Amino acid sequence: MNFQQLRIIRETIGRDFNLSEVALALSTSQPGVSRNIKDLEGELGLQIFVRRGKRLLGLTPAGRELAEMVDKILVHSQNMKRLADQFASRDQGNLVIATTHTQARYALPEVVKSFSESFPRVHLSLHEGGPREIASMLASGEVDLAIATEGLDESPDIATYPCYTWHHVVIVPDAHPLCDVTRPTIEDLAKYPIVTYQTAITGRSHIDAAFQAAGLTPDIVLSAIDADVIKAYVEIGLGIGIIAPMAFHPARDQGLRLLDTSHIFGENVTKVGILRGHFLPDFAYRFIEIFAPGLSEDVVRPAFTQV
Repeated sequence: MNFQQLRIIRETIGRDFNLSEVALALSTSQPGVSRNIKDLEGELGLQIFVRRGKRLLGLTPAGRELAEMVDKILVHSQNMKRLADQFASRDQGNLVIATTHTQARYALPEVVKSFSESFPRVHLSLHEGGPREIASMLASGEVDLAIATEGLDESPDIATYPCYTWHHVVIVPDAHPLCDVTRPTIEDLAKYPIVTYQTAITGRSHIDAAFQAAGLTPDIVLSAIDADVIKAYVEIGLGIGIIAPMAFHPARDQGLRLLDTSHIFGENVTKVGILRGHFLPDFAYRFIEIFAPGLSEDVVRPAFTQV
């Protein structure tokens, strides 16, 4: 048994049992892939895949159990390499983070600045995406950390930790009628066209839930993934905007007024997620702690042992 055989098993499952794609992904030949599978089955004395002629159709019951073991072995082998790299150079390396546009644009700049000053030899890479894409990148091991408000809790392979809570706010142009309303209600908001986030982006589900609970159907005339786009269309009078509060800056957003609507919309929780069993270098824990001071290494590290 060798690591190449285990990688072939994982790739075969991940590529829907297409051996041509497996060979291409691992830079080998299709006959070589088939031979490695047969050699491993012969060594273990069990059939891993269901076959029809030369085609693989799926996993046998034994193959399904073996697949879980293969994943764990490969995760641990990667962790050993990361551990060796860390002790060779504890304060340098790469840290890859997946997050939403809102977090990258508004919540992370000062965090990244502080982290980079402390770890100038660590190269940071930010991958932006929607909640499901972010969770997928983390689950596949493409990134080290994920920061998002939604989507991370859906995978049992991801350990999540709450960082901070927030409520949506409403923005309107100066002199808008809502500026004269001391405590606007959801009925007040429903009187106007609305510009807000796309479905499943930045807590949009809580916006929809608030209107549904009141028996109202909002007139959402434009939805976007970017709060800057939402603000631009509010400025030209397309409608009132509903955004995350960290996206509003009075000095930069002159001409717009922020209305506190925390009594209308439900609470959102921004979380950091890590892949269970995935080794993180020391500087990754420092990044998490800068972003969320309550999340010390002692709090987060136990997820490393959970595979």
